[in-house]
Amino acid sequence: MPEPREPRKQQVFSITSAAESQTADRVRREKRYAISMLVRTVCFVAGVALVMQPLPWAAFGWVMFAGALFLPYVAVVFANAGVRKKGDGPSPFGPEPGKQIEGPRSTPLDRG
Repeated sequence: MPEPREPRKQQVFSITSAAESQTADRVRREKRYAISMLVRTVCFVAGVALVMQPLPWAAFGWVMFAGALFLPYVAVVFANAGVRKKGDGPSPFGPEPGKQIEGPRSTPLDRG
């Protein structure tokens, strides 16, 4: 009687580690940008309406204008930010673990 074979070990891929398709990524970023521009438009319209009001409310209008001024920059930064998964390389916010800079080594002359 032949010995039973051992089952082959197959490499298993996790679907959660798969990259998002380019089309889905582009659609997500376009939607995020459109929402940001909608908020900018609301800020601008509210700014116009509030600047026409008496003084306490007019100050809020200028805040709305400032928001409308800076939101395009913020919208572009967020729209261009890609999705970063855990295994996508080193973090841009700090050194890689285990690769820290060592301090200066002491020499016999330093001990004096």
